[in-house]
Amino acid sequence: MRINGNAIRPGMVVEHQGRLWVAVKIQHTQPGKGGAYLQVELKDIRDGTKLNERFRSSENVERVRLDEKPHQFLFADDDLLTFMDTETYDQVSLPKASLGDGVVFLQDGMEVIIESHEGEPLSVQLPASVTLEVMETEPVVKGQTAAASYKPAILDNGMRVMVPPHVREGERVVINTEDSAYVERARD
Repeated sequence: MRINGNAIRPGMVVEHQGRLWVAVKIQHTQPGKGGAYLQVELKDIRDGTKLNERFRSSENVERVRLDEKPHQFLFADDDLLTFMDTETYDQVSLPKASLGDGVVFLQDGMEVIIESHEGEPLSVQLPASVTLEVMETEPVVKGQTAAASYKPAILDNGMRVMVPPHVREGERVVINTEDSAYVERARD
């Protein structure tokens, strides 16, 4: 579907220069001389390279719709992650790089969404949050309640996050997969 150059929004996937790009950041710019344009930071879906491009309202760009299908994480083998389509039971293997830093959140049997274009799997969407167990944290220091304070904790996946002082070892916490931040204690 062709869209106007100034209709690009963050998260949109577009075809530009024969490659698929996702818009990361946009900035409307109206210089004192000349026409307004949209400065867009694009990231290649396949290899992660970045490109800064200017789009004027007179230009058109091809917006690409990705197919999204639920998959279940099965196992990791060296640099490959194997997922199973929950409808057809077909298996798909993707490189760990397709998940970036999010690979630490994968758990056996986790439901994810795999985005593909023309049958080729491109990326993996993790759930918004995951529940992990606190393996190690510092004890609470009395008297540190005047300001919002956090303490470091190591989770069962080896990740280090900041948690509130009331969280203890052995408790389960909910972590946001987007920014790796503590959300709340798990309610289970």
